[in-house]
Amino acid sequence: MEPEYTKEQEDNDEVIYDVTENQATDTESEESLSRSGYKVPTGGSDAIHHLPGMYQSWFLDYASYVILERAVPHINDGLKPVQRRILHSMKRLDDGRYNKVANIIGHTMQFHPHGDASIGDALVQLGQKELLIDCQGNWGNVLTGDGAAAPRYIEARLSKFALETVFNPKTTVWKLSYDGRNREPVCLPVKFPLLLAQGVEGIAVGLSSKILPHNFNELIDASIAYLKGETFTLYPDFQTGGYIDVSRYNDGERGGAVKVRAKISKSPDNKTLVISEIPFGKTTSTIIESILKANDKGKIKIRKVDDNTAKDVEILVHLAAGVSSDKTIDALYAFSDCETSISPNCCIIEDNKPYFLNISTVLRHSTDQTLSLLRTELEIQKAEQEEEMFYASLERIFIEERIYKDKEFEEAANMDNAVEHIDKRLKPFALNLIREVTRDDILKLMEIKMARILKFNVANNDKLIARLQKDVAKTKRQLENITAYTIDWFTMLKEKYGANFPRHTEIRNFDTIEATKVVEANEKLYINRKEGFIGTGLKKDEYVCNCSDIDDVILFYRNGTYKVIKVSDKIFVGPDVIYLNVFKRNDTRTIYNAIYRDGKSGPNLIKRFAVTGITRDKEYNVTKGTPGSRILYFSANPNGEAETVKVILKPKLRQKTLVFEKDFSTIMIKGRSSMGNILTKAEIHKISLKQKGSSTLGGRMVWFDRDILRLNYDGRGEELGEFQSDDLILVVLSNGDFYTTDFDLSNHYEDSILLIERFDPSKIWTAVLYDAEQKNPYLKRFPLEVSSKKQNCLGENSESTLYLLSDETWPRIEVVFGGNDSFRESLIIDAEQFVGVKSFKAKGKRITTYEIATVNELEPVQFEQAPMEEDDIPKVIEDDEIISSPDKGACPLAISPAPSTSPIQMNLFDD
Repeated sequence: MEPEYTKEQEDNDEVIYDVTENQATDTESEESLSRSGYKVPTGGSDAIHHLPGMYQSWFLDYASYVILERAVPHINDGLKPVQRRILHSMKRLDDGRYNKVANIIGHTMQFHPHGDASIGDALVQLGQKELLIDCQGNWGNVLTGDGAAAPRYIEARLSKFALETVFNPKTTVWKLSYDGRNREPVCLPVKFPLLLAQGVEGIAVGLSSKILPHNFNELIDASIAYLKGETFTLYPDFQTGGYIDVSRYNDGERGGAVKVRAKISKSPDNKTLVISEIPFGKTTSTIIESILKANDKGKIKIRKVDDNTAKDVEILVHLAAGVSSDKTIDALYAFSDCETSISPNCCIIEDNKPYFLNISTVLRHSTDQTLSLLRTELEIQKAEQEEEMFYASLERIFIEERIYKDKEFEEAANMDNAVEHIDKRLKPFALNLIREVTRDDILKLMEIKMARILKFNVANNDKLIARLQKDVAKTKRQLENITAYTIDWFTMLKEKYGANFPRHTEIRNFDTIEATKVVEANEKLYINRKEGFIGTGLKKDEYVCNCSDIDDVILFYRNGTYKVIKVSDKIFVGPDVIYLNVFKRNDTRTIYNAIYRDGKSGPNLIKRFAVTGITRDKEYNVTKGTPGSRILYFSANPNGEAETVKVILKPKLRQKTLVFEKDFSTIMIKGRSSMGNILTKAEIHKISLKQKGSSTLGGRMVWFDRDILRLNYDGRGEELGEFQSDDLILVVLSNGDFYTTDFDLSNHYEDSILLIERFDPSKIWTAVLYDAEQKNPYLKRFPLEVSSKKQNCLGENSESTLYLLSDETWPRIEVVFGGNDSFRESLIIDAEQFVGVKSFKAKGKRITTYEIATVNELEPVQFEQAPMEEDDIPKVIEDDEIISSPDKGACPLAISPAPSTSPIQMNLFDD
């Protein structure tokens, strides 16, 4: 059996080992070696062990070890101990060629005591980040989650970036390895914010660290900005791409969070969704699994999912027939792993203690560390240059003065006498040397071979000293301007390596997706009016509507009460239900029209109201709550419609009116708790629908938020105008594609939108384009047509480009020539006279064969006159007509008709 090693807690940095080999030890020895002062009792199997004493410090020792030596990175180099040891081992093995990963793992075990599995996993993770390690072979795939091949099949070496920024033995602080046989770095001298570039995730005892990766170029720009005293902002960037909402990032500090979404686009036929980028921390397998689970639960409706992922992600989600692609995109974000939330926690090690910082503080520390390391390297370089220059001067004196030929030197009795003689001869030249001559310097002179002395050239020596003096002066200037030198260092890194690290993750603001609005209506709601049950399991009873299993249902009763309950398989609600449907919270467009009797013999009242938000399972009342109240007429109108009803009264003595009509549009819409207006005090026999009405709410104002590329009714973004129920939205893209949509909030739009507005079928558009087939610029005028599918107004050639698109009635175009034709005067075109209005599929009319630099739209000389009110139409006053002024008496004015070219211009003059 191998001996067990236990380390005693020492006070004076002396390590003492107690070696036992399954033998009983002395009680006094065990007391002296106890970590917590706990005395180990002797005895047989009935010995009592006091757990509080054991836990007093043993658990803290274990937790401290895991925090400092396993899971949390150091702020100086941004590496965990296992990562640092891997890189150190690879540097020792580095000869420019690839090494087997199995060999690297075995070599690293000299420094890391935790086995080959932990080293192999850490090495693969480092390689997959594609920054410090140049990989060869199958290293797995972060997109699909596939693991790497066995270590004996894959190879690795340090990247050029790592060799340039991570290692420098002259500035490295060393310590002994765990077994004392080797040296390893305390921290690697990394001259780059590596911690923020790679990111890290680790779980220790009692705390965890999660630092998200950031973009290479943005980190360099932020470091340069900090050195210049400017502000900077950093946001995460992931290899997997996707979208990120950083509104709650909180600079990476504890308590912050970011939302990450997959990039989902629609196919041209709107029947397939394409997922081309996935959220950080997810793989194509987990994404597909979550989509299938959402489909099995009825949250979404799809036919199948295909995974075509190779180098890039491509997941095809085939939709079921009749399913909205826009609504399904929102549902994927709401019910699958296509959207995730990540909570960063920036925990690092500094001075052997864990600290919770923010990203900006880490970057500032890393930049200061880089500046300090560069200063140290320059100081070492300056000292080496001065030393070389000193020895070159000393060697020249030794050879030129032929000290080696002195009789005293040649006949010296021993080495000490020879050294003493050389030192005596060099003293007259001490003022010309940059430092004092030491015994080691003299011994080095004595090692010069005769061949070198015979080949010594004074001119070459002078050139060497002059070059060294220039190098020393240059190094001194760099030290004096160390901040500028550090900025140049970061600039060099960006120019050399920045092109390999573009931003993958697009920063966006996400809209809040309400699950109840995007979930598929996968259930059917039924009611049993006789027994008073409703639910999705009553298949044989009366069908009400489609719903989902997360919807709420609103119920109105004959006695005027109403409430909202959760959808369930079967639930008792009681008899006398007059209306039930899916409840939409904060819905101001659904208006309820009601006529009720107040009490058993009270007046009849009429009211219109909306129910926007109420507490679930709590009863409310449409009436005033008087016992015996009863709903006589009720209707629910999803767009605020107001119908006309026919009211028949019970005949009574001396009652003249027995039948009358009432239009609900004359009643104002008020809150749900309002009493309503008195309809009649007479007793009502019957109320029936006379005529359906139109909406009294008018059109709906719609805005487009370009930040999230979504419509809204809340006034955010660009106002599109007031929309009636049959109005459409026109979308024109920068590549000439156009299509129309309704104004539903679930619509998704591309980020290449040129213009978006309410569709006007009578509007004439003017386009200046470059026809890729004819190789010339063309001008065309056309109306756009209703089309839910994308059509292109530039033609069938996808390489055609759009110069200008205008909706002016009388547009004027300026064409500025460029290239070899730049000397020509600009061409002014009146588009209305230049070409007639035709279909958007027409080619148009060629403008010129010359090379065009720019196309500009000029202010038109004609304007479309707005229709004038009758009172605003100017009248021609005859000469004999006089207008009396109430202030100044008679003030004769004459208004002559305006010229035909300017229909709204008027001339005023005294008679």
